[in-house]
Amino acid sequence: MNLTEKFAYMSSGQPYNDLDPLLIAERNKSTALTNKINVETDPEKKAELIRELFGSAGKDPDINPNFRCEFGRNINVGNYFYANYDCVILDGAKVTIGDRVLFAPKVGLYTSNHLIDAKERELGGCVAKPITIGNRCWLGANVSALPGVTIGSGTIIGAGSVVTRSLPSNVIAVGNPCKVLRKVTPADKTGFVGKDFI
Repeated sequence: MNLTEKFAYMSSGQPYNDLDPLLIAERNKSTALTNKINVETDPEKKAELIRELFGSAGKDPDINPNFRCEFGRNINVGNYFYANYDCVILDGAKVTIGDRVLFAPKVGLYTSNHLIDAKERELGGCVAKPITIGNRCWLGANVSALPGVTIGSGTIIGAGSVVTRSLPSNVIAVGNPCKVLRKVTPADKTGFVGKDFI
């Protein structure tokens, strides 16, 4: 099985061998490229490196150090994606992120999970499910999103939350497990239009 076939199989949700030499080699490539991204300060050069690592990236992607991902090729981000410090994305399955999404420090997206049986786990058994994040979402500090979840457009996830189930659009959700607190409404507008209020 070549690497393309391996990733297609992993995306089917079937158990796979996380210790496969092809996957180990791909992780090593990803680590080398994220090391370059983490020290690059020129925005255009950094964006080029991000596009080299990711499956696709829209306009002006920006990632602060120290970013880590498992493979990179399974990550697709829209326009103006921003990840603050210490983001981790384990992309054993597809990670799809919309336009103008903001990640606070230490956000983690985890598509993969080790198998429950101890012997299978020791042998490298894993399973992966995709994660999808809509447009204009904001994930607060230390948010974790687990395999298979979808976060609807415009949704805000409060700091420290663990997203274990999919969430609708345009809500504020918090907690472990993360639950909808309330809808985002016109009352949340402050009148800010991009000018200094000082």
